[in-house]
Amino acid sequence: MSGPRTVPERRPSPPRAADSASDVVRWAAFSCVLVPVVLLWFGTSLAGTAGTALGLAAVTAACRILLRRSERGAARLLTEERAPHRGRRHRAGTGAHRGGRHAGGTAPVD
Repeated sequence: MSGPRTVPERRPSPPRAADSASDVVRWAAFSCVLVPVVLLWFGTSLAGTAGTALGLAAVTAACRILLRRSERGAARLLTEERAPHRGRRHRAGTGAHRGGRHAGGTAPVD
């Protein structure tokens, strides 16, 4: 007879940004449908319900645009962080251009 089996502990993988953003948009779209149905169920006028549905749809669309823009900006930052910096101030090398004040050839140094 063997001892109790232990199941190796699995760490949950972190959710990707694209998945979480699309989940948020899906839930918002679901709410855009559910809220007007509930309002009609409780006797709100059709015009009021339609106005609420249009408002929710507008807010959802604006949030979706902002989420996508934010994701693109974050992805751009990640790619910039991974790329080596090759700008003027990031060159490695020797010579007089490595910072600090340098005296002329025959000038005395204080």
